[in-house]
Amino acid sequence: MTRKYNFSAGPAMLPAEVLERAQQEMSDWHGTGMSVMEMSHRGKDYMSIAEQAEADLREVMAIPDNYKVLFLQGGASSQFAMVPMNLLCSQNKLHADYLNTGAWSKKAIAEAGKYGDINVVASSEDTNFTTIPDFDTWNLNANAAYMHYTPNETIGGVEFHSIPDVGDVPLVADMSSTILSRPIDVSKFGIIYAGAQKNIGPAGLTLVIIRDDLIGEVMTDTPAMFDYAIHAKSDSMYNTPPTYAWYLSGLVFQWIKEKGGLAAMAEISQRKSQKLYDAIDGSDFYNSPVPTEFRSWMNVPFTLANADLDASFLEQAAQHNLVTLKGHRSVGGMRASIYNAMPEEGVDALVSFMQEFEKSNA
Repeated sequence: MTRKYNFSAGPAMLPAEVLERAQQEMSDWHGTGMSVMEMSHRGKDYMSIAEQAEADLREVMAIPDNYKVLFLQGGASSQFAMVPMNLLCSQNKLHADYLNTGAWSKKAIAEAGKYGDINVVASSEDTNFTTIPDFDTWNLNANAAYMHYTPNETIGGVEFHSIPDVGDVPLVADMSSTILSRPIDVSKFGIIYAGAQKNIGPAGLTLVIIRDDLIGEVMTDTPAMFDYAIHAKSDSMYNTPPTYAWYLSGLVFQWIKEKGGLAAMAEISQRKSQKLYDAIDGSDFYNSPVPTEFRSWMNVPFTLANADLDASFLEQAAQHNLVTLKGHRSVGGMRASIYNAMPEEGVDALVSFMQEFEKSNA
């Protein structure tokens, strides 16, 4: 079987080494005579898997001791509601700041608006979400319960390359598509959350990293499953967690450690994306809609000068084992998502194909 280079925005590629190890352990994990999928989540065997995964993640991300790590369900989209439910009444602060830089920011803003007063500090919608508003234009509220932003927008391919300084207001980040791609200072955040299906593991798991002091004050009538305190107190075992996704994510954390940690991931990610951007910028046949300073390392949208060739490009790319390159319907063109598990040779193969396709169709 030939493994394809899958450029999907998510669910995305998993490291081949992780899949191979999971295959070896599929029906009998470490001599237990059971698959991980069959284990009780409260049994000592599975508890050892869960504890090791958290320990490895804490090591990889250098997560301080005053932060809880929660392994939940519901996807990042559930956090659009959980964050305001848990933070909007904190210390009698009933409003929150949100930055609007793309489709996922807009969804978070819309959901949070159901629970309190939301202040959109700035928006890049006027540039079709191809930029990030200059920090000097942000209308921040020093009394906000928190300030929410999306460090990387998968659809528009726009990414922050530094952490915004919002003072003492807790910073909340939807890191679904950028987590584990580089070292970050976790202590600068109140909450980091991420759906797993990009850089962490398979769909079904949602990671939440939350500072201790932000746990415990929820809105009246908040469901138990939406209360961070309940999940923290039960070590993410209040209900049956997504056990196999948790296990596979743990294997990914180990893989990252073996590859040199987040510093190595950052070096490789930057190199991969630069190769692709260089191919786009060095041609009149392809175009990037995103200015250089805002470009994502993870999601690279681009268009062809002649959109009539889009279908042919996708068809021929698939023949070269380059798949899931079609851009989001709201943007069009192409999009190459190059998360950690995308090997550098996959990007090299894409660049080579793009050059060949241009020669044949210029």
